[in-house]
Amino acid sequence: MRILLSLFVLLAFGLGCARVSVQAPKEPIKVDISMRLDIYQHIENDIDEIENMVTGDSPKRKGSQSFLNLGVTEAYADEGLSSDVQAAALRRKERRADLVALEEQGILGENKMGLVEVRKAGAKIAFPVDAENSDRMIIYRAVAEKNGSSVEEVQKLYAKRLQADAASGTPIEVDSGWTIKN
Repeated sequence: MRILLSLFVLLAFGLGCARVSVQAPKEPIKVDISMRLDIYQHIENDIDEIENMVTGDSPKRKGSQSFLNLGVTEAYADEGLSSDVQAAALRRKERRADLVALEEQGILGENKMGLVEVRKAGAKIAFPVDAENSDRMIIYRAVAEKNGSSVEEVQKLYAKRLQADAASGTPIEVDSGWTIKN
């Protein structure tokens, strides 16, 4: 009886084991990976922080907040903003009301490199365009250096922000030329 039982167990184990064969596929394995690299994320954070200083707006929080990352955005944005950048932003803040009024009238405009341009020839203005552009360039150079980017890339990103925030009636330069913001 034991022999019969042993034979039955041996037969069950022998038949129960599956034979597995591992072979390489004839076609190569393809893996599609889609991911977005936002290389400008830190530059945009700096732009937001500086423009919030200029406009006096409170920082805009993106996404959900938790207690774990409550101070993270502020800590990054304040890191590395030199006193020169802060001084330039404060000077821009003092001129902002005059700039917005002249832009609404179509006298000044925002070009695609983030600088202010006089749009009405012969218009007599008391606004210091050169000082505004000089302060903007101080900011652009500092943000570019901090983020390891070119000044031109920072200017283009900053121009998008300035044009988006511009008041209705402001001349803005786009790739096809100048237009008036609605």
